[in-house]
Amino acid sequence: MKTLKIIVVAGARPNFMKVAPFMKRIVGHNANDRSGAARVETRLVHTGQHYDEKMSEVFFRELGIPQPDINLGVGSGSQASQTASVMTSFEPVCVKEKPDWVVVVGDVNSTVACTLVCAKMGIRVAHVEAGLRSYDRTMPEEINRLVTDALADLLLTPSEDGNENLRREGVSEERIKLVGNIMIDSLIENVPMSRQSKILKQHQIEPGRFVFVTLHRPSNVDGRASLTAIMAEVERLARRLPVLFPIHPRTRKMLGEFGIVPSQGQGLHLIDPVGYHDSLRLTENARLVLTDSGGLQEEATYFRTPCLTLRPNTERPVTVTIGSNRLTNLDRLARDVDESLNGPERKGQVPPLWDGNTAQRTLEAILDLSK
Repeated sequence: MKTLKIIVVAGARPNFMKVAPFMKRIVGHNANDRSGAARVETRLVHTGQHYDEKMSEVFFRELGIPQPDINLGVGSGSQASQTASVMTSFEPVCVKEKPDWVVVVGDVNSTVACTLVCAKMGIRVAHVEAGLRSYDRTMPEEINRLVTDALADLLLTPSEDGNENLRREGVSEERIKLVGNIMIDSLIENVPMSRQSKILKQHQIEPGRFVFVTLHRPSNVDGRASLTAIMAEVERLARRLPVLFPIHPRTRKMLGEFGIVPSQGQGLHLIDPVGYHDSLRLTENARLVLTDSGGLQEEATYFRTPCLTLRPNTERPVTVTIGSNRLTNLDRLARDVDESLNGPERKGQVPPLWDGNTAQRTLEAILDLSK
């Protein structure tokens, strides 16, 4: 029986939810023992791009991902130095392991770095979550997406807009495969556990009667004026409904540097970063989500929870056109918050193929190209 060797790369927290269902599908595939089907041998590589225990290791535990076979431990750094560190650490792994495929996910620096290594070594790359575009090249993630999709051999898209973006960029049809949103595979599998989370009780908040806030992007938190304005709006909001705000390490650092001291105790709960199950529990039960996270836009869309994304654009437009998401900015944030809270408690629809079977379609697409 033929054996197919695949290296799966996880770099940062959002990657873990995308890696977990794919790894589990491979285990199921190998156990099925169908005659003629290639057996899949995997190596899980964690680049260590996220190194904070609360931001990464807890996700491995909650998602049931085995400990990585290889941890590159690159840590933080500038865009260039982090990308370079991943490349120089990942190349010897490819030399030693000689994989048939490398699977990269999302749009973090690890994704583009590993893709560049493979392109130069002639190793085939499958990009999970391909084709997403914000059309904002000031975002490092947009550069990562463009370069990865230009070089990858198989582009696995989460929604039809991803296919359209790739076609406009001249990508040949045989490289594009619409498989759906692999994040939703993890979500569906983990909802039973998330509904056992005690986080609502812990903070004495009621389902449907609180706002869930996550903000960490440099454009929002790295400037004194923007972060001051955001915290003022969060405090105003907390006078109307309880606000649960897990503070990202970057956001906490900038609050300290700018000397911004939020008024806690008036309905504002500033807490440490939460695990995946707690996050799902909050997203499903919030009256409103306020975020700048790409993944949270998708999760809110699946739960049909009203969501305001504090960004001028989104690489996930399907969450706006079909789902429950709406883009906002500091000038109209207060108005959009009020409109959302006065609107329906559930809105939008779940996009096609966000059904929990994306990992299976992803594996089948790779196997089909490997025959």
